[in-house]
Amino acid sequence: MSSVGLDPSAFMRACLAKQGADCQWLSIVAGAHLSVSSYLSYRYDMATKSLSHVLGVTQSLAGRAWQWRGGTMDIDRETRALGSEIVAQLLMTRGVAREDIERNASPTMRAFLPDPSEFRDMDRAAERLASAVLGKERITIYGDYDVDGATSAALLIDLLRSLGVEAEYYIPDRLLEGYGPSGEALVKLAENGSSLIVAVDCGAMAHEALTMARDAGVDVIVVDHHKCAAELPPTAALVNPNRLDESDLAASHGHLAAVGVAFLLAIALVRTLRSRGFFNDRDEPDLMGLLDLVALGTVADVAALHGLNRAFVAQGLKILARRERIGMAALLDASRLKRAPIASDLGFALGPRINAGGRIGESTLGVRLLTTRDPDEACAIAEQLSALNEERRVIEGEVQDAAEALIAGQHNMAVQVLSGTGWHPGVIGIVAGRIKEKTGKPAIVIAIEEADGTGKGSGRSIGGVDLGAAIIAAREEGLLEAGGGHAMAAGLTIRSDKLPAFTEFLDARLSRTVEKARAASAMQLDLSLAPGGLTPDLVDVLETAGPFGVGWPAPRVAVGPVRIVKADIVGKDHLRLIASGDDGRSFKAIAFRAAETEMAQTLIHRSAGRRFYLAGRVKIDDWGERPAAELHLEDAAFADRSDAAE
Repeated sequence: MSSVGLDPSAFMRACLAKQGADCQWLSIVAGAHLSVSSYLSYRYDMATKSLSHVLGVTQSLAGRAWQWRGGTMDIDRETRALGSEIVAQLLMTRGVAREDIERNASPTMRAFLPDPSEFRDMDRAAERLASAVLGKERITIYGDYDVDGATSAALLIDLLRSLGVEAEYYIPDRLLEGYGPSGEALVKLAENGSSLIVAVDCGAMAHEALTMARDAGVDVIVVDHHKCAAELPPTAALVNPNRLDESDLAASHGHLAAVGVAFLLAIALVRTLRSRGFFNDRDEPDLMGLLDLVALGTVADVAALHGLNRAFVAQGLKILARRERIGMAALLDASRLKRAPIASDLGFALGPRINAGGRIGESTLGVRLLTTRDPDEACAIAEQLSALNEERRVIEGEVQDAAEALIAGQHNMAVQVLSGTGWHPGVIGIVAGRIKEKTGKPAIVIAIEEADGTGKGSGRSIGGVDLGAAIIAAREEGLLEAGGGHAMAAGLTIRSDKLPAFTEFLDARLSRTVEKARAASAMQLDLSLAPGGLTPDLVDVLETAGPFGVGWPAPRVAVGPVRIVKADIVGKDHLRLIASGDDGRSFKAIAFRAAETEMAQTLIHRSAGRRFYLAGRVKIDDWGERPAAELHLEDAAFADRSDAAE
């Protein structure tokens, strides 16, 4: 029997009629019909409920059970009428209600954009900015040195430029000044003539610095998204959906990156200027043209991609593909991206290059690149950032090796708190993310300054564990000199003699939460298919449910059963595979940074004569003459129970 050309609904009915059929029959038959095959295998399992786990995997080579994302959720007739059944299922298993599928299948600004006035202080901020524009005041944008800070600053600079104001900018040096507004820097800007300072992606907890600015007579607007305390610092306006006194609607947008909040301020500013007649004799700025910046900052800051953020990224990618922003075009060229970028490119290609400037180079490079009007300057900065990014990789590897050597000493702790003297503070956030992925626990990596014993730390969390709130609590307990952040990421300053007490505090506060979060960390899968179903067509179908990122995970598939034709290590520690299925089809797979894992060792050394199921994300490999689908491998399991029992 062949499924080529077979109507999906008819094939579905035929499959469901075979209640006693073996799922392997389905995989072999379905392998020829690319976009339908994976869905049918999945739908059959869910409809019959014959398996409590995907393909019966209760313990993979990584020690995880495989479960269907979304439980036994099914698709009804009305949902099918909206388009692809696979896409509809992917949306529902990511929390979309049946009646809301159409809006989420193609997220638009019109469908998701709230009224900016719903946010506290938004109208105050817009009024103050409008007065500065009309009065031709000197405005300085005070940004952070990461991608979110750079894109937030660039967005406001670009907007103000279109309104006839050449705003200045100030980006602090990561090593010399650290995170957040410096009181000395704010006062200096005031002394140099700035009457209004807009702090973006920082300032929510900068009480001392903002008090100094107020006393110096300069107005400061804070546009931030980090956790706030009950007592707010003195400002002309503080716009932050994570204010504790926010309305329910505004607080529901607490997942926005700072650049998203800055975009809402841009809308409010234009609306205020319109009401004052500013555009009676001039064109209004193209706000949609700013969404390339919003998309980049949102993805690079690991903001949750649901609701408004999905619309930001989906529409921003369209703007980015047009390459109209000189700096973005240069950055795409430096990243060797010829095709239209996708969301993952923002996080893995563009974002790290901009971050490299703030981490180990010059903190202003990102803003300069994103705001320049000179193509030659843009190309030069983009190439400089690429070189810095390569240098960053080397430094990062050295710090990671040193940090990983300390993990064994904290195997019983809920949070991995790893510190070392002389570690480069510009890479500790990346290393914390790597440690988190390796251990499955929140991780904080701290670089200790040899001269005075002060440590600068950066943390990354796992889903369900609010690390930012824990850091704020530790600061309030007197364990930290400074600290803050949001649920998934945080920063801190600590005296080295407080490290033991800080580590114990986090363990006591978060141990139950971490244990609960890790217990729920089964591999979540969306589809299962035979190797013949692993095709570029399937990748195209899955991508239509994007953009994907934190809070909106990319689809995972299970492929198999397969035999391992070839397995080796490439690069520093990447596992590369060629696998072949019972349907006669073969494919490539790669597992990044996995060389030392149990999975890699089993597939390399103990795969002879055995069959496996492989799980991961499907990507396009376009290095050859024709694009092919490959599997970015995350886990594997024995296909035969006798092998699993050994």
